[in-house]
Amino acid sequence: MTNKSQKNNEWQSVSDQQVGIGDLPATSKIEILHPHEENFQLVLSARDLRKFSEIIKDVDADDFWGKLLQTIAELMGAGSSSLLVLNEKADKLITVATTNAGTDNIKIEDGGCDFASPKQNSFVCYPIMTGDEQIGVLNIAAKINGGIYDKSDLELLDAIVPLLAVIIDRAGLKQKVNELKQLSVTDDLTGLLNRRYLEERLGEEIERSNRHSFPLSFLMIDIDDFKSYNDNFSHPEGDQALQIIGRILKQTTRAADIVVRYGGDEFSVLLPQTAINEAEIIAGRVREKIEETEFPKQMLTISVGIASYSRLICTTQKIIAAADAALYEAKRKGGNNVQVYENLK
Repeated sequence: MTNKSQKNNEWQSVSDQQVGIGDLPATSKIEILHPHEENFQLVLSARDLRKFSEIIKDVDADDFWGKLLQTIAELMGAGSSSLLVLNEKADKLITVATTNAGTDNIKIEDGGCDFASPKQNSFVCYPIMTGDEQIGVLNIAAKINGGIYDKSDLELLDAIVPLLAVIIDRAGLKQKVNELKQLSVTDDLTGLLNRRYLEERLGEEIERSNRHSFPLSFLMIDIDDFKSYNDNFSHPEGDQALQIIGRILKQTTRAADIVVRYGGDEFSVLLPQTAINEAEIIAGRVREKIEETEFPKQMLTISVGIASYSRLICTTQKIIAAADAALYEAKRKGGNNVQVYENLK
């Protein structure tokens, strides 16, 4: 089993003990990571990373949670595991997936966990968090080889569980969209999240960066000469073009990225835990994809401005203003290009 040292706040392996949610170190209170991130790649082998990436692409599959949990259990060398997710209506954790047998004996009480029987030599109950809110628990029962979980095992979970948090959070949002239509945070035309949601979420991500110095990047996107497109081909045709661009943005960004219709012909993308160099790659990929797309009436292109969190760009207003300034420079240079605020002179 696992616990932490009160002196150095590091994980240790402790036989025949349990870890409760309140015992976890602050660094394990889940923040958003992404499989493209360096830490994730260091923990997983290339083969494991490919397998993980293939699974998360199929998030709408009926057996998605089962396959994902099975992969985690294999990586941990565990005989069985279970994933519990918060059901907001019932206000309790419910099991969404299990592997093999054994984790049904795990009890979740008052945010902690315990095993009823049989007694486990080593096990992990890892809370899944978004901000300060617990949204689930990942239970990993005893190792197949009878060993105990050590620091390297928990480092693996530190890399995997944040991705689980993102997927669960997005799945929960999708469910709310289906059930309640989420009119207050979604754009009617494109189905993307709207500016109201962005500003709230951007504030949360900046707080995380302020606390932990996590990288964070933000894209502002504008369709080049879109007014003339509307004037020449009508507003309904313009609406169709906006929908196409919204779909392209979703398809060419990553699972953890937040794609937003900012307003009119402007879009934005929030890139949690993403440094400026990777943000440039993503922006370039989006720009190229739209340039290559055959729209119903004529070719369309976009201009993109990028800004990243820094000591000086550390509020919602500042990062939006910086990305907007970079976007203005991209438009000034003729459009269909990407500009980075930090590179402006």
